[in-house]
Amino acid sequence: MKHLPDSGFTVESKSGIHLLTLASPDNLNRLTRKRVLTLTATLLHLLPQPLIISGNSQFFSVGADLHEIEKLTGPDAYEFSMMGQTLMHAVEQFPAPVYAAMAGHCMGGGLDLALACHHRIASPNAMFGHRGAALGLLTGWGGTQRLSRLVGKAKALELFVTAETFSAEPALQLGLVDAIADHPKGEAARLIAARFAAPGFIASSLPAGIP
Repeated sequence: MKHLPDSGFTVESKSGIHLLTLASPDNLNRLTRKRVLTLTATLLHLLPQPLIISGNSQFFSVGADLHEIEKLTGPDAYEFSMMGQTLMHAVEQFPAPVYAAMAGHCMGGGLDLALACHHRIASPNAMFGHRGAALGLLTGWGGTQRLSRLVGKAKALELFVTAETFSAEPALQLGLVDAIADHPKGEAARLIAARFAAPGFIASSLPAGIP
C-alpha cells in the first residue's frame, strides 16, 4: 500500500513490515494539520505488523508548521494540541513494535513523534531539540512527559527551557536513542527481524543504503 504524494508521506507494506516514510516537497517533513490527521487515520487502519517511521537523509521532521501555528486562536490552538496528542497516542499504542529511524534534524513535534515510538535508532548526523522556548512556545503533544520519562525530569526541563540542540552521541548517552547506525532504517529492520521474528520478514528485502 502506498499513499498519494500529497499526503506528505508514503506507506509500504512488504515482507511483514510497514515502512512509513515522511516526504514533503521541501524535504522538511513538517507536521501540518493535514499531515497529522492523515497520519493518525492511517495508523488506525494498518495491520498490527512492525512499523518503521523515517524521513530523509537530512530531515526526520522539523515538527509543526510555524506558519500554521502563528495563525491559531486559543480554541484552534487547543484543537491542534489535541490532534497532535491523538497522533502520538496512536503511535505509542500501536499493537506492534514501532521504530523511529532518524537521520538529520529531528526537532519539535518531530521529536515528539520519535519519542512516541517504542524504539529510536539515529544516524551519526542526527540532531535533536525542542526549540519552542526560543520562540515562546511549548509543545502540547506530550513530549514533555515522554522526554522526562526517558532522560529524567531535570534534564528534560533543561532541554526544553534552554532550547538546546544536541547530536546523536549525547542523545545515546542520555538514553533518548537506543542505538546509532549509519543506516538507521536498515538497523531497525535488522532488530525487528532478530527480536520479533516478523512472519516472512527478510531484512535484506529493504532497499540498501537508505539512512
